[in-house]
Amino acid sequence: MAKKKPNYSELIRGGEIPRHIAIIMDGNGRWARKRLMPRNMGHRAGMSSLKQVVQACDEIGVKVLTVYAFSTENWKRPVDEVDYLMKLLVEFMHKELAELNEKGVRINMLGSPDTLPRDCQTEIEDAVRLTRDNQGMVFNIALNYGSRREILDAVINCSKDIAAGKMATKDLNEEVFSSYLYTGGLPDPDLLIRTAGEMRISNFLLWQIAYTELWVSECPWPDFTRADLCHAIYDYQRRERRFGGLITKSQDEDNA
Repeated sequence: MAKKKPNYSELIRGGEIPRHIAIIMDGNGRWARKRLMPRNMGHRAGMSSLKQVVQACDEIGVKVLTVYAFSTENWKRPVDEVDYLMKLLVEFMHKELAELNEKGVRINMLGSPDTLPRDCQTEIEDAVRLTRDNQGMVFNIALNYGSRREILDAVINCSKDIAAGKMATKDLNEEVFSSYLYTGGLPDPDLLIRTAGEMRISNFLLWQIAYTELWVSECPWPDFTRADLCHAIYDYQRRERRFGGLITKSQDEDNA
């Protein structure tokens, strides 16, 4: 008799829900290859997972969701694949924007929009403008994003403000510098999820994840469900976050 899977949706009730969840959505190509399908079909299937996870995070009570949609390195992929990814993003925003706005979700873009196709830029700009004043979950889409570029941009802008006399060097600290990042004003991720079993960060939120809990799923992104999300949150709830400190004796006894 098969062992019954835990109902993680029930198990996480009453526990601490991560304020900010970040996700590296990986495995679309391998999912498609395993099924003898074109890679683009994996990307399309991944969009269905994205819709499900955005909805689940909003319902569970996550305050900020950040997804890694397209990196600065992804431009190295075949042109037809890049074009299809951009088309999918436009399609996703066009279909889901009204519902997201109705739920009070606020959409942000993290990254450099200038080199994106014009229709993609327009769709993102419209979504950001329409949802700007919403008070619900913040949905960050990291698009044409690279964390090293983000940090460099922050250094450049911070230096400009110091040179212009808007800020003194002595006033610069980690909190102030963080405000110059694309995520300025938002809490750092509490939980970073990566799918498809890969054990790397891939130039994603390098500054922000200094003390983030990591959770890697063997499941490829198109197969990732609400149940998997709740499993990640359940494991997060059972961890003791130390932020560089030591676990106390009482905490050690509690976890025994």
